[in-house]
Amino acid sequence: MSITSFSSFYYFHIIFGTKKIQMQKTINNKYILILIALAGLTTCKDRNNAQNNDSNSMNNTEKNILAKDVHSFAQPNDVRVKHMHLDLSVDFDKHILSGYVLLDIENLTGADKLYLDTRDLDISKVTLDDSPETTSYKQGEVVEHLGQSLEIQILPSTKHVKIEYSTRDSAAALQWLSPEQTHGKVYPFLFSQSQAILARTWIPCQDGPGVKFTYTATIRTEPHLLALMSAENGTEKTSDGVYNFKMDQPISSYLMALTIGDLDFQSTGRNSGVYAEPGMLADCAWEFEDMQSMIDSAEELYGKYAWGRYDVVVLPPSFPFGGMENPRLTFATPTIIAGDRSLVSLVAHELAHSWSGNLVTNETWNDFWLNEGFTVYFESRIMEKIYGKAYADMLTKLGMGELTETIERLESEGKRDDTHLYLELENRDPDEGLTDVAYEKGRFLLKTIENTVGRENFDDFLKEYFTTNAFKPMNTERFIAYLRANLFAKGDSAALEDAIQLDKWIYGPGIPENVPVIHSDELVKVEKAAENFQNGTQKSSGLDTAGWTTHHWLYFLRRLNEETGKEKLIDLDNAFKLTNSGNSEILCDWFQLCIDNGYTTAYPAMESFLVRVGRRKFLTPLYKRLVKTEEGKEWALRVYAKARPGYHSVATNTIDAVLGWK
Repeated sequence: MSITSFSSFYYFHIIFGTKKIQMQKTINNKYILILIALAGLTTCKDRNNAQNNDSNSMNNTEKNILAKDVHSFAQPNDVRVKHMHLDLSVDFDKHILSGYVLLDIENLTGADKLYLDTRDLDISKVTLDDSPETTSYKQGEVVEHLGQSLEIQILPSTKHVKIEYSTRDSAAALQWLSPEQTHGKVYPFLFSQSQAILARTWIPCQDGPGVKFTYTATIRTEPHLLALMSAENGTEKTSDGVYNFKMDQPISSYLMALTIGDLDFQSTGRNSGVYAEPGMLADCAWEFEDMQSMIDSAEELYGKYAWGRYDVVVLPPSFPFGGMENPRLTFATPTIIAGDRSLVSLVAHELAHSWSGNLVTNETWNDFWLNEGFTVYFESRIMEKIYGKAYADMLTKLGMGELTETIERLESEGKRDDTHLYLELENRDPDEGLTDVAYEKGRFLLKTIENTVGRENFDDFLKEYFTTNAFKPMNTERFIAYLRANLFAKGDSAALEDAIQLDKWIYGPGIPENVPVIHSDELVKVEKAAENFQNGTQKSSGLDTAGWTTHHWLYFLRRLNEETGKEKLIDLDNAFKLTNSGNSEILCDWFQLCIDNGYTTAYPAMESFLVRVGRRKFLTPLYKRLVKTEEGKEWALRVYAKARPGYHSVATNTIDAVLGWK
């Protein structure tokens, strides 16, 4: 409200602090002057609300106070875990881990209770420090998605808490594979997947991303198997099956990882290598030949790699994700072994997590975009540096297509709030926030900032951001404060705020209008080819696919739709043998077209794919398309009955809901 408008009101109100001052029109000039001064002060206060909130948030960081995590029972602002030692024995027959975890704690408030997260764990004994006497403990009521709290009686002077326990064969983080489910078909296999809140199903812990701790571990397994963790690893099997691990850098619980199987190792560079089953090791090492170059390129961009080694272990196909960025040891799906190195952007992505996510970590799962948005942006910079701008632009344009499709789907499902970057996931499984919105909308916000301030300035900012906040959690509010203080303040802050529109990107729905437009000459040619094929002016034999990569094919297939028709798919399949492709990315998109167009000739191959591959990215769109018709749903349920025992719980939780599986 401007000062000159005061006299037009019979009365008006101004809120100053907690007092309301009502002034009548007959007020004398002296009080008007006082009122004007108060109004000015109030306006200044309102204008600086965001800055004050930013300051409070930064002060909380200095005090080591974590934001409330709605997905954890832990109270780390009272008592916090700083280090853990695991001692676990592996029973492949019973599908359980048993032993103990020893927690080093820091009592910040003199509290007499330690609260941990558990889910489906059997606790047998809890002791404190060096005392053999047990302390009292109790597990709370079971809460959906979250499991149970573990409340342990401690003393203000307690430094160590030892918990003896065992997992159950239903532990959601752990997948136990029979020999038949592995590549070699001889030995069993085990792997974990702790993200988002599944670490509590195999370790009693403070299972929130904001709590960081170091760890050591002793794992006891069968002598003919190799055990690996997200820590310092050996490369050869031990004679007694006992393995010792050390992770000196603090990590979050979702990065706790264990895998055990018949694995061998091959180096790919001075501090990189790959583990895989013996029969596929050579193919994996060839596929990841550029891994050392990726590490070097990443260091040139945003500072020294902080974790010593960067290795990848290729797991059996039931692994539910493309990759998991466990520190020092990325877990990867074999579906990226395409034989042409066309899918190695996944390795660049997981490597980038060594900075964004593992080094600077989202404080809660509502802030997940700070993890994945940064990582996709960083991944694209690595790919551009190694393979060129044209290649990176293809990947970026494909990413925009995936983001658009995801947002349209979420809005059609009445989940418009889930198209925000900052999410409200209370009373929900945080896994629901793992969509392309966090990944791609986050990336395009950072691309918008880069385009506005210039790449050099943004690179300098990001390098400093990773260095300053290394091994610390970060939430959305603090990031905005850091961005304003360390980037916007170096230029015209008001102009940058207006150009970038942070609030629309972070707290608003959909894709803001100022999103960068990505152009790819390569994909323009593919789009024209798809258009001509779709409208019938060009047959498969006339398509010039020389030099096409996986990304060209994906863009082509995504330009086709349910109106393409079965006859055209037959023509395409006869020319390019897509139904029998060895590339899982192409197969997934091809099978979706086959479902939409009733090309049932491809169904036996699709059944084999659904039974063989457990990667949720591929399973979800296929099952969702199949359930659109009664006939398709009936077929999907028959296949799922066979496939489900080989899927990880992360995948079955999603597909059970899609199919209404009971």
